[in-house]
Amino acid sequence: MLIRAVLGFSIVETLALAGMLLWWADRVAGARLLAAFLSGIALWMAGNELPNWLGPGSGDIAMAMIGFSPLTSAFFFHFCVVFCGVRLPRWGVVAAYLLGGSATLAVQLLTPGALVWREHVGLIAIANTVGMVASMAWVLLGLGGIAVLLTALARARRPAFNQIAAVTASCLWGVGCLSGYGIVVLDLPLYPFPLLGLPLYPVILVYGILRYGVFVSNAWARRALAWALLLALGAVVVALTPLLPIESRWIGGFVVAISCIALNGPVRQFAERLVYPGGAVSAADLQSWRQALQSADSMQALENEAGALLSLRTGTGVRVLLGEGGAQDPGDMPSLRGTRAGPGWAITLHGWEAAPPGPRRVAELFGTVVADAAERVAQGEQIAARERERQLQARLAELGSLAATVAHDIRNPLNIIAMAVATASPEVRREVAGQVGRIAHLSSDLLDYAKPWKLVPQRYDLAAQVRAAAARLPHCTLGAALQAPLLIDGDPRRVEQALTNLLENARAASGAGTDTAVAVHIDAEQRADAVLLHVCDDGQGVPEEIRHRLFEPFASRSPGGTGLGLAIVARTLAAHGGSVALTQRPPWTTCFTLTFPLKDANPS
Repeated sequence: MLIRAVLGFSIVETLALAGMLLWWADRVAGARLLAAFLSGIALWMAGNELPNWLGPGSGDIAMAMIGFSPLTSAFFFHFCVVFCGVRLPRWGVVAAYLLGGSATLAVQLLTPGALVWREHVGLIAIANTVGMVASMAWVLLGLGGIAVLLTALARARRPAFNQIAAVTASCLWGVGCLSGYGIVVLDLPLYPFPLLGLPLYPVILVYGILRYGVFVSNAWARRALAWALLLALGAVVVALTPLLPIESRWIGGFVVAISCIALNGPVRQFAERLVYPGGAVSAADLQSWRQALQSADSMQALENEAGALLSLRTGTGVRVLLGEGGAQDPGDMPSLRGTRAGPGWAITLHGWEAAPPGPRRVAELFGTVVADAAERVAQGEQIAARERERQLQARLAELGSLAATVAHDIRNPLNIIAMAVATASPEVRREVAGQVGRIAHLSSDLLDYAKPWKLVPQRYDLAAQVRAAAARLPHCTLGAALQAPLLIDGDPRRVEQALTNLLENARAASGAGTDTAVAVHIDAEQRADAVLLHVCDDGQGVPEEIRHRLFEPFASRSPGGTGLGLAIVARTLAAHGGSVALTQRPPWTTCFTLTFPLKDANPS
């Protein structure tokens, strides 16, 4: 029977497509859930066919297989939520699985129906009351998933709109195909022809998703469409051969072969235009791309905008990566990668091997526009960096002049104050001495921060320097990495000053000097391109209100701090080509990570 063959092929095809989704699970949101749903569909179809394959004796097993339908619908609902990125409360998904799981369990424990013979399809399961209740569960879950798709479709933009629309269209196709079972169950005097379209349902569903994320799926679709059209045209030519004035099988076969050869090129071009729309690029296209990329003011923004434009044009997900600081490597996803080459940018195509000439030509021309935009953004960033450096040097020069004047003018008043309290009580003298020391410390830090720096770099062991600095601090522990040499190129005097500032801040913030067990911990990491030094403490942490300006002058987390210690640390690391950042390293409440780049590191 035709329906036997169609349903058997659909089972094998659905399982194969589920395996394909698992292979590309990292490329599609919710792919594993969709694979589970397709596996459930295959299980349901196999349950319906099992009595016709093995006879009525397999009815109990068939009913058990069909009874997993509510859980399959729960997978579908969960997939729709994940795939569309809908913010649904966790209890919503849990409720879906509870409904599907409960209905499935009820079917497994009770008798959901009986086998009945129907013309055209043979033995088929007809639900009783238990089966109808379970059916209501999977219908509700299916409608819930479609509602999620329609809601997301109304809000989506391309290419996400195209993906969601493809899934929605496949669901409508699947519902139409399943109406064939309705004809059989209701015993209508019609042939269940909708079931013949069932093999297309998983194909439309999977391809509608993958075509926007996996280029090779488009290549397969183009070949399949071309062969299907050629076979259809060949059948038409065969049907027309009786009209030839000469009756000969050899001549008829020759006509069919010549017709297929002649139609091969146009048919493949037609299939390519359907699968890869917009293969031609006009001057207006180039101008619109330039205008769209004009708004990007950073490499990251340019990557995002260019990737969205090319994805929209080619109908598949494409990444654009520019420079060494580009976005995460997309793996085998089609991408345009730009690198600085002499006075300009070189754009290369990666992962386009399966693309036909049309889309490749679009990507190549688009790459020239991206190269011009990348050069403009790079020049803008350089100009902005030079302007920031100029403004910084101007501020530092002004601050240095002011600091020198203040430090000079404040020394005499401080000496007079110190002498004036010489005859005061010890408590007053201690208080005044503390405040005088604080002002002197502020003056010293201000002068040190503001004056011009000139590094004297040399190769030395950072670990030995840290061990020596930590030895002067009580309640300080060292990580194992600091027991081995850590060679860097830096100015030991400046790095020592930065370490001292950090350790003093950590000591003050953690309350070291009391009977606490461990107050400060220092550890390090050796990487291929840098050495990382972590200075952590168990103090009260950094207040939220100063986190964004922690490394700016006069931002202090300690009540008695000058607010210049961390600014000096940041300036020291920047002068070495590195950086300092506030990081998280439990169980410590505060941790500063210093990154020292290795000059001889291989960038590749």
